[in-house]
Amino acid sequence: MNSDAASLAILATRGVTLARGGKTIARLPDLTVAAGQSMAIVGPSGCGKTTALMALAGIRAPQQGTITVEGTDLWTLGRGGRDGFRGRRIGLVFQSFHLIDALSVRANIWMAAQCAGYPVDDHKRLQNLMERLGLTAIQSRRADRISHGQAQRTAIARALLNRPAVILADEPTSALDDANTETLMTLLIESAVAENAGLVVTTHDRRVLDAVDTVVEMVALP
Repeated sequence: MNSDAASLAILATRGVTLARGGKTIARLPDLTVAAGQSMAIVGPSGCGKTTALMALAGIRAPQQGTITVEGTDLWTLGRGGRDGFRGRRIGLVFQSFHLIDALSVRANIWMAAQCAGYPVDDHKRLQNLMERLGLTAIQSRRADRISHGQAQRTAIARALLNRPAVILADEPTSALDDANTETLMTLLIESAVAENAGLVVTTHDRRVLDAVDTVVEMVALP
C-alpha cells in the first residue's frame, strides 16, 4: 500500500493477522478501500473471513497489524471509543440480521441512530432509505412477519441510516438463489456509491466476484 493510496482510503489495513483460541489462523492482505469502492474478501468456509470482518468493525481484535477507518486507528481506541466510532461510521450487515422481532421495520431501522446516540429526528433520511429499499409499504409490520428478503433490506437500511464511511456485510448471499444474489449485490453496491461509502463483503460465494471492484483472497496459515 503506497502512502498516496492510504491517504485516500476510507478503510485501510496493514500487516493484519488473525487468531482463534490463541493460534494464528490467517493473514489478511493489506487492504485499501476508497469511497464508493466495493471489495470482496473470499476464501473457503472456516478460513477466518468472519473473524476478519469483526476485526475491521472494531469488535474482535486482530493478533497484530493496524486497521484505520477515515484515518482513525480502530485498535488504539478503548472499547467505548470503538463502540461509539462503530455506531457513527461503520454499517454492519450480519448474516442473521439481528432484527428485534417485536419491533416494526421502521423501529428496527431507527435502532441504529438510538444506539449511536444520535437524536432520532431525521425522518426525511429514514423515509428516503425506506423508499429506496422498497420498505415503505411494510414499515409498520413487525420484523417477525416479513420475508427473508425484506429482513435483508431492513438490515441494509439500518446499516446505512447513520451515513457510515464503511459498510461491512458478512456472507450476505449465502442463502440466496442466483436472481436474489444479483439483486442484493446490486443493492449493496448502489447503496455504497450513493452514500459515498466503502463496501467490504466477506463471502465464499463465487457469484459475488463479478459484481465487486476488487477481490482479495484470505491467506489461511497452517
